[in-house]
Amino acid sequence: MALIHEELYKGGGFETLNFSPYIKELTESLLLTYRLGNTNISLNMDLEEDLLFDMDTAVPLGMIINELVSNSLKHAFIGRTKGEIRVKLSLNENKECIKGITENRKSNSFTLTVSDDGIGIPENLDIENLDSLGFQLVTSLVDQLDGEFELKRDNGTEFTMRFALTEKDNLSQVDLELQEKMNKRA
Repeated sequence: MALIHEELYKGGGFETLNFSPYIKELTESLLLTYRLGNTNISLNMDLEEDLLFDMDTAVPLGMIINELVSNSLKHAFIGRTKGEIRVKLSLNENKECIKGITENRKSNSFTLTVSDDGIGIPENLDIENLDSLGFQLVTSLVDQLDGEFELKRDNGTEFTMRFALTEKDNLSQVDLELQEKMNKRA
């Protein structure tokens, strides 16, 4: 939460957060906190630049990333000397989404993927019925964002979440900037 406040202050506004710098700082802080002398764990970040999210999106999304990266750092590399954690956040660019933005469509779709090349989650572990407070929190936050998620357990662990943001009545600052970004790509 302190990082969110710091990023808001840097940005000079209090309604939206430039999410990529926040996620970079959050994950780097987690890496320094959890790796405990294992300097061979690396972060690979692939973040869409200039994504501005309001607090109703930034806080739960940041908490999801915090929990998933922390879990990777705590559990994925036990007994291993090196590993990689990957975080990817992207605006889904399909023709329907691009067309929707240019026609003032009222939603934008995103994909968040947090993965590692660690030991993976055992197949016999039913994640839907875990007593883990952390995973219950992630599930609840995904629901809060009206998202859906998928978990892959081969070659490590990969958590993929898809969610859409819907604007209120008028084009929000987030949508205006996304529309401008998409127009530059066209």
